[in-house]
Amino acid sequence: MDIDMEQDATKMDKIKTFGKIEPYHHAAGGWGALLSVARNLKKQEIVKKGAITLLNANQPTGFDCPGCAWPEQKNSHAFNFCENGAKAIAFEATSKRVSADFFAQHSVTWLSQQSDYFLELQGRLTEPMRYDAATDHYVPVSWDDAFKLIAEKLHALNHPDEAAFYTSGRTSNEAAFLYQLFIRSFGTNNFPDCSNMCHEATSYGLTDTIGLGKGTVSLDDFELADAIFIFGQNPGTNHPRMLSTLRAASRRGANIISINPLKERGLQRFQDPQDKLEMLTNGSTPISRNYFQPKIGGDYALLVGMMKHLYEWDKERKLKDQASVFDQNFIQSQSVGFETILAEVARTSWADIHQQTGLSAQELKHLATMFVEAERVIFCWGMGMTQHRHGVANIHMLSNLLLCRGHIGRPGAGACPVRGHSNVQGDRTMGINEHPPEKLLDNLDRVFAMQTPRKHGLGVVDTIKAMAQKQIRVFFAMGGNFSEATPDTLYTHFALRQCELTAHVATKLNRSHLVCGQDALILPCLGRTEVDLQKHGPQSISVEDSMSNVHLSAGRNEPASEHLLSEPDIVARLAAQVLPNSTIQWRWYIENYDRIRNAIAEVFEDFHDFNVKVYQPGGFNLAHPANRHEWRTPSQKAEFIMTSLEDVYADDEHRFTAQYKTQKIYTLMSMRSHDQYNTTLYGLDDRYRGVFGLRRVLFMNETDICEAGFAAEQYVDIESIYSDGIKRVVHQFRIVPYDIPRGCLGAYYPETNPLVALGSHDKRAKIPASKNIPVILLPVKQIEMPETLAVQYEEN
Repeated sequence: MDIDMEQDATKMDKIKTFGKIEPYHHAAGGWGALLSVARNLKKQEIVKKGAITLLNANQPTGFDCPGCAWPEQKNSHAFNFCENGAKAIAFEATSKRVSADFFAQHSVTWLSQQSDYFLELQGRLTEPMRYDAATDHYVPVSWDDAFKLIAEKLHALNHPDEAAFYTSGRTSNEAAFLYQLFIRSFGTNNFPDCSNMCHEATSYGLTDTIGLGKGTVSLDDFELADAIFIFGQNPGTNHPRMLSTLRAASRRGANIISINPLKERGLQRFQDPQDKLEMLTNGSTPISRNYFQPKIGGDYALLVGMMKHLYEWDKERKLKDQASVFDQNFIQSQSVGFETILAEVARTSWADIHQQTGLSAQELKHLATMFVEAERVIFCWGMGMTQHRHGVANIHMLSNLLLCRGHIGRPGAGACPVRGHSNVQGDRTMGINEHPPEKLLDNLDRVFAMQTPRKHGLGVVDTIKAMAQKQIRVFFAMGGNFSEATPDTLYTHFALRQCELTAHVATKLNRSHLVCGQDALILPCLGRTEVDLQKHGPQSISVEDSMSNVHLSAGRNEPASEHLLSEPDIVARLAAQVLPNSTIQWRWYIENYDRIRNAIAEVFEDFHDFNVKVYQPGGFNLAHPANRHEWRTPSQKAEFIMTSLEDVYADDEHRFTAQYKTQKIYTLMSMRSHDQYNTTLYGLDDRYRGVFGLRRVLFMNETDICEAGFAAEQYVDIESIYSDGIKRVVHQFRIVPYDIPRGCLGAYYPETNPLVALGSHDKRAKIPASKNIPVILLPVKQIEMPETLAVQYEEN
């Protein structure tokens, strides 16, 4: 062995010491979840404070978890949080602080070289900071000077459309409403939003078919459903409280069917930490009675195949003079377009359907049979359905199937898009939308005696392009981690650096704060867990969960710093500085948030008597018009819409990748680890998938590994291939054999976001196709120590 090979072997031994692959044989939840909660409270040095804080999570008089948007259970226990929600709360309530002294010690260049996990571990931001390019350090700045700087930069623009205002899904209804009011008063609809990267395809698809881009079900429907189909979603990691709902459905006999390329532990079996018998006996409850693994991107063909089975069975029944498979009364009285999609289904060949699904004919028939045999069906889905170049088409087909059997407006049935962040749906309800409806703008004009801009604005993808071309000169972010949540990371970083000012409202340090424009600000805000004290006393904010329930949230902890402002206060102070001649009394609204809610009630008819209803225990639900069979579509009917299989699976990028003859093309989907929420990393483990101390891993079918001449635990580079010809590569990913269809790969984001071309997105919704990345694999020539090793070494 030569010296280089010996050194590489030594490095590999060190890497394996701190990172291991070890199958996890336990159920989701249970003792593993409780142990994880305890470890995270200890990690944040808040064992006692953290335990008390958790008791207030998702309680009627407490705060809404800053994690996911799954609704609170009725008659819930004293403990109403999940493992990953507890991590989010622990990391927000942490005793650790990122003060001015921290920034004085560490340059932006040095911080940029650290891992995302390292940045997250440093703690809460304590005061406003401004980037000093001369010293490459952030330095303290007063709130007044920070607002003056933003105002100066905005006033210097040639047009308000040269600014973009990003919104994170954790922003409250009150902050989001004031935010959109301020920005539209300023004169633009440039509202890039985290929805643009997750459920935008849902918003388009459901609006097209049923008239409103929200789900139609409530938790009560899960108590009645005969069958629950879960498409492209991993609740065990992303929405763990959903497992309690699914567990209850499973135990009463509902048929839960999971459709996902990976076998996910939370969709297999769950041990409820609040069930004493299960915990004492180490028992668990099976979740999915049936589990199907289509290849990545095969969901559309799967749905078309289900519809084709229904179509053929219906023809057979007609010949026998039997009742239709379809709900003909509903179709004829409530819908349009059904015969058109049946004609498309009829002409679609079984050969083409089976080629794309990756499932056997028997599996596809079994799926359709279970769908037909259930009287009440709920479809749940996550980003596995939306983050494709055909994401909107996926949602159309989900709707088609629900509509053809009359499952919209029926108790125990309906559409359940499972949103991510805790108020991402509420932000959109409040008007965070680059394509605002005319009715919203008309109402704003009426209530506030203003003239709102009518030109549609830019979403995430177009904002990145505009920044790169210096057409957006100011970028302001209300929370989030824009640089890491977005696709095409290197290009996005370049785009942000072209701005004259980047400003971020945040609770914790993240990488976006280190990708600075010519000038840059960090503006620290209160977290959900903290008391928001204003002139009229402690204030509550409101949020809307994934099932359209609007309820209050009130923090209980002392703020992490005396210099923190609430998000509504930041917006109001900034608006007053930028718009000194505005007739809107911005600061007056902050004295009492009831005033903001009264203004919301004047703008949105669904929020009449807002303050009366939201103070009731549990808040109130926003009714979905489709459940009343009121269709807010152009035809005033539910609309069946279908895209041909050829158009879905033969777009330009698919034709381009077909040109590769000598290299194996795989399809990669990006995903979260279990110690992660969106881009926030709480640790380096992915317990349910058996990965510990590592993030740069590549899940791969064992047969594919052998066929490619690789070996388990070998390191490879991943290169994506797009027709734009740009070379995009991420390095040193450790191969992990996994139960995943052949030709398919899985890996974590944000590490794989650099592979996603900015131009690879759904044609209408422009949602990045992060679940469908064409890649090739290259053996690693030289082994380098992973960036996370130092942190892992320190922990060990």
